[in-house]
Amino acid sequence: MDRGIRLGSVAGIEVHMDWSLLVIFLLILVSLGAVSFPALHPQWSPATSWLVAFVAAVLFFTSVFLHELSHALVGRAYGITVRRITLFIFGGLAHMEDEPRHWRGELFMAGAGPLTSLALGAGFLVLGVLGAGPEGLDPERPRESLARLGPVTTLLFWLGPVNIILGVFNLVPGFPLDGGRMLRAVMWGMTGSLRRATRWASRAGQGFAWLLILSGVTMILGARLPVFGGGPINGLWLAFIGWFLNTAALASYRQILVREALHDVPVQRLMQADPVTVSPGMSLRDLAEGPFRESAQRVFPVVEEGRLVGLVGRPEVRERDPEEREGLRVAEIMVPEERVARVRLRQDAQEAMRELARAGVNQLPVVEDGRLRGLIRRKDLLHWLVVYGDPELAAALERDT
Repeated sequence: MDRGIRLGSVAGIEVHMDWSLLVIFLLILVSLGAVSFPALHPQWSPATSWLVAFVAAVLFFTSVFLHELSHALVGRAYGITVRRITLFIFGGLAHMEDEPRHWRGELFMAGAGPLTSLALGAGFLVLGVLGAGPEGLDPERPRESLARLGPVTTLLFWLGPVNIILGVFNLVPGFPLDGGRMLRAVMWGMTGSLRRATRWASRAGQGFAWLLILSGVTMILGARLPVFGGGPINGLWLAFIGWFLNTAALASYRQILVREALHDVPVQRLMQADPVTVSPGMSLRDLAEGPFRESAQRVFPVVEEGRLVGLVGRPEVRERDPEEREGLRVAEIMVPEERVARVRLRQDAQEAMRELARAGVNQLPVVEDGRLRGLIRRKDLLHWLVVYGDPELAAALERDT
């Protein structure tokens, strides 16, 4: 699975940057460096405007990272495992390994992000006021007051409102925004049902998303709206955000249905019990002319005396010239056993689904005491969901396929 650029880790949590982040980074950089700062501070040199714009973009995404890190750290305190944070075009995402075990954990974890953004915003504004000096800002002439500020103070007065807007936006009670997760937590505490709470919060999220989409369409058609303003570019951007939130709200509810349908269903019940296997000493030519032609499997477990020693797939063989396949053995190109993700016989099928997603593959070997017992494939899990899952989920999966 492509996770973008790995930036490092903080408190044992990996930090990744999705490639889409470059889009919004460039938008911030260009809008500030080429438009806003030159218009507000004509006395600045172009180099100063661009430098302050670059620092502003970096500090904005640092603020987004702190927002997500607060989610992860508070979640960890409530037993919620978060191993990775991804910064992407709409901000950031703390990847939870599983749903919270209790509504209080959900509530405090969700609330930590907006509170962090609001605190950062307030802190930047306080520092900006202190940096503005005794004259301060004149409420009756705000633009002239801002024009007198230096680069650092200007930066602080930009970061403050942006973080406050980020915090307030995330408090909107529409799932999967933080406010929607807080709403879900409260409903979960009231009803005792995570599924029912997720359905209601998801519908609230879809309602808010459609409001954004309709607002964006009216702006594209020429209307000016309070807060959002007007113009086709702003309208298109707003409609795109609404579409993204609507998709995320639907996907979040579907994840709950998937977990419920696969819970307590052992991998042993769904796996392919007798997959085609190959030996480490087999030549790539024999592999291509034998198992590859005779089996529809995408991946072949490499087994020696009943024990899994690796995996080999079709792409690894296809990238080799036919002339060199005779001289190469499976052991030379296979993924070795220590790097292979796997599941066990009695694990929940939902854990297998999660492991498939984490590894970014479509099948996993089922291994017990080092011995291969079968293969669990994504399509087997999806078939189970369609046949035995919730009718609403089955209909959605059939539409997708």
